[in-house]
Amino acid sequence: MENSPGKNIDFKHYTVMLNEAVDALIPKDSVSDKIFIDATLGGGGHSALIASRLMGNGRLISFDVDDDAIRAAKKKLEKFENVTIIKDSYANIKENLDKLGIEKITGGIIFDLGASYHQLTKIERGFSFTKDAKLDMRFNQEQEFSAWDVVNKYPLSDLVRIFSEYGEERFSKRIAKAIVENRPLNTTLQLSELIVNSTPKIKSKIHPATRVFQALRIEVNSELLNFENTLNKVVTLLDASAIISVISFHSLEDRLAKMAFKSFAQECRCDRNVPQCRCEGKLIEIITKKPIMASDDEIRENPPSRSAKLRVAKRV
Repeated sequence: MENSPGKNIDFKHYTVMLNEAVDALIPKDSVSDKIFIDATLGGGGHSALIASRLMGNGRLISFDVDDDAIRAAKKKLEKFENVTIIKDSYANIKENLDKLGIEKITGGIIFDLGASYHQLTKIERGFSFTKDAKLDMRFNQEQEFSAWDVVNKYPLSDLVRIFSEYGEERFSKRIAKAIVENRPLNTTLQLSELIVNSTPKIKSKIHPATRVFQALRIEVNSELLNFENTLNKVVTLLDASAIISVISFHSLEDRLAKMAFKSFAQECRCDRNVPQCRCEGKLIEIITKKPIMASDDEIRENPPSRSAKLRVAKRV
């Protein structure tokens, strides 16, 4: 999502690949009267640009679970009458569209995945391994399940699994064992220091706790599971020629998007042993054969943009 500070003191953000992602939905210097979804509202950067290109019956429905993000975005979007903000996970897009009487996404949908700069840097949210706070990491502050529950209640095997799968952490077993032996761990610095002390000192550009904290955040917010399930559902909600635009920030998200697009673009997805095709056939056309990366100018302005990848596909 937005990864670097902007002008808003209360909700700092930088909208990554703003023009590239929105241009894929509605080309620059054009307008649309179709229905669009911003699955990850954040600070409202993508939503504001989409809304500015709507006309007539054009409509934008934006989702987020973070109250801080919604407050900031409402201020940015207050001049637009054709925007509906829904406090809910994008995993529930279909249910919310049903309530609104919307059967098809006629224009397109954008996903800007991951945590925002605001979430990562606001100390009390408990995402940072360099500032002390209660272990939290919830996008939705009304959710009861937090990083504290994972760290202090998960069995050793599950800790190893999520550190390996979601963090791609090479010392998963060693770290998980140290966590279990030193429970309870209540704060971010307690966990961070334990990780540093339980792993070999090796030269690396990233902090030793980076991958574990990423894994915890993904687990707490069901990020990969929600994204994968939603991609599978949302394709059937798209009208012909509607666009899917996905911005990811690490290999796990990008791999999911890449593999899902590849599967949806196949002429048939049935088991080879089935004598006759029973699936819907090809569902999308992949627009970006290789992901679009942030420009050099954007990376200079906002260094975290260097890890962003944009993939785009069109419903057929």
